[in-house]
Amino acid sequence: MVLKIDRSTDGTFVVLRLSGRMQSEHVKQLKNQIAGSAKVVLDLEDVKLVDRAVVRLLGTCEANGTELRHCSPYIREWIAKEKNTAEAD
Repeated sequence: MVLKIDRSTDGTFVVLRLSGRMQSEHVKQLKNQIAGSAKVVLDLEDVKLVDRAVVRLLGTCEANGTELRHCSPYIREWIAKEKNTAEAD
């Protein structure tokens, strides 16, 4: 399964609806989609699997003001663990 990105706007935010499997090879593509948009929402409802590089990117995006909508509990927990690991370093 590959990553699919559907871009839309709700009038205020650019909404990127992500579906499928997100891996490190998709990080650059996602960064390009986010670049230049002031208010971005990442809708993760249909994301099935992520790797560590993606989790780090999602954590950075959220720290920079991007909303993570419909983020699964396992991804949310992993983001928190990565954040704690980074703070300990």
